[in-house]
Amino acid sequence: MSAGGLVLLLFAVLAVVIAVVILFQAVRTVPQGWEWTVERFGQYTRVLRPGLNFMVPIIERVGARINMQESVLDIPQQQVITKDNAIVAVDAVAFYQVIDARAAAYEVRHLVQAMTNLALTNIRNVMGSMALDDVLSKRNEINDQLLTVIDHATNAWGIKVLRVELKDIIPPQDMVQAMARQMKAEREKRAQILEAEGFREAQIKKAEGEKQSQILQAEGRREAAFRDAEARERAAEAEAKATQVVTAAIGSGGAQAINYFLGQKYVEALHAMGSSNNSKVFFLPVEATGIMGTLGGLAELTREGSQLRDALGAAVKPAAPLPPPAASAPGPWERG
Repeated sequence: MSAGGLVLLLFAVLAVVIAVVILFQAVRTVPQGWEWTVERFGQYTRVLRPGLNFMVPIIERVGARINMQESVLDIPQQQVITKDNAIVAVDAVAFYQVIDARAAAYEVRHLVQAMTNLALTNIRNVMGSMALDDVLSKRNEINDQLLTVIDHATNAWGIKVLRVELKDIIPPQDMVQAMARQMKAEREKRAQILEAEGFREAQIKKAEGEKQSQILQAEGRREAAFRDAEARERAAEAEAKATQVVTAAIGSGGAQAINYFLGQKYVEALHAMGSSNNSKVFFLPVEATGIMGTLGGLAELTREGSQLRDALGAAVKPAAPLPPPAASAPGPWERG
C-alpha cells in the first residue's frame, strides 16, 4: 500500500472514531430517579430528564448529576448546653429530597456538608433555648421546630426537608443519677399523699359509721324510753283502778277489809318463800304479832259473815233461838 493510501486509511479510521465519540456525546440516557444539568460553554442551559436525551456534541456537556430520590442525612452527635446550663449529647437524622436540580447544582456548593452544618447549628439554637426537662419531654416540638427552620433555609437550594428526628439525647451520668433520685422522691411523695388520702377517707368513713351508730342507738334508747313510759303509764292506770277498787271495798267493809287484804298479801308471801327450792329454813319477821292480828281479823270477818247469813235465814223462816256459842280457848295464833 502506498503512502497516500495509508494516509487515507488513517483519516478514515479517525473520522469513524470522531463520529462514534460525537454520537455518544449527542445521545445520552438518564437513569430513573436522576436529573442531569446541561452546560453550554460552561453555562447552564437545561436539565435532562430520565430517559433518552440528545445534546449538541462538543458545544454542550453534562454539568451535574443530581439524585432526585428521597435521601437520608445523618447528623453527627454534638454537645448542646441547655437553658439551665445542662450539657447533653444529641444526634439526629433528616430526610430530604431535591425538587430543583438546577438550584441544587448551582445555588450551593457541597450540598450535604451545607445541610449537615445547618442542622447542627439549628439543633444548638433550638435546644439551647429550652430547659433540660423540656428537652427530654418535648421531642416532638423540637422536631417540628427543626423541620420548619431547616426546610425554610434550604428552599433556596432546591431542597425539600421532609422530616427531622432526634435519635438520642444523652445527659451526663451525674445528671442521670440526680434525675433518678428526683423521680424516686417524686414517686415516694405521691405514694405518701395517696396513703394519707386513703387514711383520711378511712377515718371519715369510720367517723360517719360511728355517728350513724350513735344516732341509731339514741333512737333506740328514745324508743325504749317511750315504750317504758307507756308501760309505766299503763301500770299506773291499772294501779289506780286497783286502788279505786280497794278503796271501795274498804269503804264498804271497814277495818276488816283492810285486815283481809293485808292478810292475803302475807299469806302469798309466806307461800312464795315456802315453795322456793333454795329456802329450807326461814324466819318470821319481828312483827309477828301484827301477822297474828291480821289472821285474827280474818277469823272475825268469817264469823261476821256467818252471823249475817244466819240472820238472813231466820228472817225468811223463824226458828228457835240458837244457844250462844261456847267460849273457846284462845289459840296459839290469837292474841290473849
